[in-house]
Amino acid sequence: QVQLVESGGGLVQAGGSLRLSCAASGRTFSNYAMGWFRQAPGKEREFVGAINWSEGGTTYANSVKARFTISRDNAKNTVHLQMNSLQPEDTAVYYCAARYGSISGVPGRYAYWGQGTQVTVSS
Repeated sequence: QVQLVESGGGLVQAGGSLRLSCAASGRTFSNYAMGWFRQAPGKEREFVGAINWSEGGTTYANSVKARFTISRDNAKNTVHLQMNSLQPEDTAVYYCAARYGSISGVPGRYAYWGQGTQVTVSS
């Protein structure tokens, strides 16, 4: 059974940094894409970025490009989301997700989801 567990959320001031982690278990993820999404109150879930587990290629939403970086640790089956220069508009619950195949920015194309971790950026 696939399980994704996020950690690392919290409260940070504007301009600060946080590093989220997503520990994946239950199968071999070498043919999977791992995505990060976020959802603010009253808004739809939006794509943040994703990584192709086997090749390490990444894609980012324009709103976070150059501020956020996704990486993976194969030995620990963990994906990280390094977030720098955080702004109040980055406040949301952040989710990691997994899908078999290539990267997608569409939430409905991901079969597996973590429980989410809250990120709050104060001004």
